[in-house]
Amino acid sequence: MTAAGTAHPLLGLVLMLLATLMFAGMDTVIRHANAFAPALLLITLRYAFQAVVMGVWIASSQRLSFRAAHPRFQVVRGALLLTSSVCAFFALKFMPVPEFTAIGMLTPVLVMLLAAAVLREHVTALRWALVAGSFIGALIVIRPGSGLVGWAALLPLCGALALASFQILTRRLSGLDAPLTTHFWTGLTGTALILPVLLWAVPDLPAVLAQLSASQWGLALAIGFLGTFGHLLLIFAHGQAQASMLAPFTYAQIGWAVALSWLAFGTWPDAMAVTGMAVITLCGAANAWLNVRSAQKSVQTRLSALPPD
Repeated sequence: MTAAGTAHPLLGLVLMLLATLMFAGMDTVIRHANAFAPALLLITLRYAFQAVVMGVWIASSQRLSFRAAHPRFQVVRGALLLTSSVCAFFALKFMPVPEFTAIGMLTPVLVMLLAAAVLREHVTALRWALVAGSFIGALIVIRPGSGLVGWAALLPLCGALALASFQILTRRLSGLDAPLTTHFWTGLTGTALILPVLLWAVPDLPAVLAQLSASQWGLALAIGFLGTFGHLLLIFAHGQAQASMLAPFTYAQIGWAVALSWLAFGTWPDAMAVTGMAVITLCGAANAWLNVRSAQKSVQTRLSALPPD
């Protein structure tokens, strides 16, 4: 929600595009880093980086607080985002970044489905058609039975469902805590939950850490940087422009993913994958446009209900 007179929609769009670039960059680095470090270690460093950076930020600010109004909400929210991250990190061991990103872009569709089931929000026939179109696009990318993606496609699907649940919970309980306080709790929760798993699954962790070169440490920490500041840019973008205006631009992440994958690995999606990505993007953007139109009609209705001067 933006404050009247202080919003800068164009700045919000720029911040959103930068956020999607950072997310695509993070996925590209994860794809590369999976070759030299355990995924669990990379996940732990990603969330620990966020917890430390946001902890220092809050400690140095007089306006921010570590205190959460509803800690249980923060823990559940953090656990859902961690689940999405675990799915993403392991999926990127087996899948190209563009295809992974395209399937992950089903999240807004799943948000709408969960909103209908959990929040009892009305969904029109046109929106249901766009949902069907998005899933058809995902099937074109995955091509079940072709062997091109295989079982690994289930990971981004599960991650998208966890992220959709995360967004529904955030929508229902938003405003309980300051966004930056929530950002700290997300990092802290993720670190607290994944660290014991890392210590159990990688008993020779000190040896693994000692084997990492300086450049490999840089890439591992870059994952934390890109994830932390990508989400910060997302927070700041929503402070400058309405969510309905920003939503279509989330699909820019597919374009960034294709470009970065080509630059980093020299790979390019085949024609079928590009077709599926286009279907997902068009259906998602159309759904976002419906959100914009609905928001505009809501504003006009409220204005028309005001008494004349």
